[in-house]
Amino acid sequence: MEEKIVHLTIDGVEVEATSNMTILEAARKANIDIPTLCFLKDINEFGDCRMCLVEIEGQPKLATSCIQKVQDGIVVHTHTPQVIESRKMVLDLILSNHAKDCLTCVRSGNCELQALAKKYNIKDIKYKGARVTAPLDDKSPSIIRDMNKCILCRRCVSTCKRVQDIGAIESTNRGFESAISTAGDLSLNDVDCTFCGQCIESCPTGALREKDNTEKVFEKIADKDTFTIVQTAPAVRVGLGEEFENPIGTNVEGKMVTALKRLGFDKVFDTNTGADFTIMEEATEFISRFSKGENLPMMTSCCPAWVRFVEKNFPEQTKHLSSCKSPHEMFGAILKSYYAQKMNLDPKKIFVVSVMPCVAKKYEAQREEMEVDGLRDVDAVITTRELARMIKERDIEFNELEDSKYDDPMGEATGAAAIFGVTGGVMEAALRTAADVLTGKSLDKIEYEAVRGAEGIKRAEVEVAGKKVRVVVAHGLKNARIIMKEIRDGKADYDFVEVMACPGGCVMGGGQPIKSSKIRATKDVRKLRTDSIYSIDEKSTIRKSHENPAMKKIYDEFFKEANGEISHKYLHTHYAPQPMYKLSDEKFTVVQVRDRVEEIKK
Repeated sequence: MEEKIVHLTIDGVEVEATSNMTILEAARKANIDIPTLCFLKDINEFGDCRMCLVEIEGQPKLATSCIQKVQDGIVVHTHTPQVIESRKMVLDLILSNHAKDCLTCVRSGNCELQALAKKYNIKDIKYKGARVTAPLDDKSPSIIRDMNKCILCRRCVSTCKRVQDIGAIESTNRGFESAISTAGDLSLNDVDCTFCGQCIESCPTGALREKDNTEKVFEKIADKDTFTIVQTAPAVRVGLGEEFENPIGTNVEGKMVTALKRLGFDKVFDTNTGADFTIMEEATEFISRFSKGENLPMMTSCCPAWVRFVEKNFPEQTKHLSSCKSPHEMFGAILKSYYAQKMNLDPKKIFVVSVMPCVAKKYEAQREEMEVDGLRDVDAVITTRELARMIKERDIEFNELEDSKYDDPMGEATGAAAIFGVTGGVMEAALRTAADVLTGKSLDKIEYEAVRGAEGIKRAEVEVAGKKVRVVVAHGLKNARIIMKEIRDGKADYDFVEVMACPGGCVMGGGQPIKSSKIRATKDVRKLRTDSIYSIDEKSTIRKSHENPAMKKIYDEFFKEANGEISHKYLHTHYAPQPMYKLSDEKFTVVQVRDRVEEIKK
């Protein structure tokens, strides 16, 4: 239908809108606030919670503004006594069946339900009665599910189904028994959940949260017999500042390093250094496969949620995954081998902490493959949000801190490593190195624009050392499923595949600062953080991974060569098919589980 310009009045303000807009969108365009809870732009737009009710003159019933289209000439009121009373009743009903532990909830101060209760001066609950109670699901190494705090907004369900095309969680039952659950009410750990954490980012309350490792980290910092090393991912530095009221995407690297040193870590290193090693190994691996025409396409393996997705949903294609560990896992292995020898440290007493924008990294760190000679590569993973809580707990005035640099000799990194934080970054960094290695020259052209951008799937044919390389970059698992089906069905002939599970890449990871639905609808959070990452790359003196002097020194002294015997021991791993579901101690395929779910319920 062709869009038309319409004019309406909202709270006395003349507003011009297009006919395809909702009243909510028109109001926000005019900077008029209408509260929402279930609404999530382009993801969850069903009008279930009724918080966004408004009054339209001449209409007998209140209208749901998040789904009601604008009409020419209508007069809308957003705060009449009837509207306010209706919103308060909605809040009262939700709160009557909600846990009342706000003071100890991880989302206190950043909870959309709490904010609305405060805004509408809710002091007591009228509708008191029976409450639905549910056991805590904390079996997953990444995500805790507390349905006692769920308000049935279904934002997590829509995100999991419509954005990620996973469907690990779903609405079940009806009426008072309504719930958000999984197949057979199993733990998230035992269903087709990839631990991407996008459900956490979409949740307006504390019903979904990351498994907290801050107490464990504090204990190790305080232990004088433990040498604690912390490493930070590229996306963390452009997200952490938001937890301290900095503009979205502000690069706070210097203050972050200072804060980590004040927390008491013995050494503060940059995961970007590990990313440079990843590129050296991955680019070399790709060159080998490409030149031989074997086992193509090669798929990047830096994103653990993506790897788990392949293992569960496309098990026959695990052979295409690169054998490279992700940057923080590689770096952890290096710290407990080369660095330990260099500094005369007992590797058994080294405790490596990774600060990640991702909750799936918690799962990755505990995978049995992520260790060498009985030593875990990484001992603990904390998210950007957890680091912010640690800084606040120690009364560190973050915004007043001076800037510091990462510790030497493991703090050097390149611009190529920084762009790992955005979709297409791993591909671009690998191509920069592959081109130089294949030509034997340092090429001036290092930006590969074809793999940049916000499109969910980016297909391109790029020239590398005179050869055509067919590449595809995808972000968001819904898009990943599309290209995986293309490969499986023989409808595409790619050489190199990059996938990031989170839409936008790591800058929008499940461990990044959580933004309310209003901010997500009115500000381009992804672009602001992405632009900041590319700015780091552009300002870097060294922009190719293979030119990192610290890394070259380590290869000379320890690994000898990329993709060689020693580097394979420490920097590579293997991946294998995993069952779609796990019931009790038994493992089942997606077909077999259907018969067992009902059996378990009985």
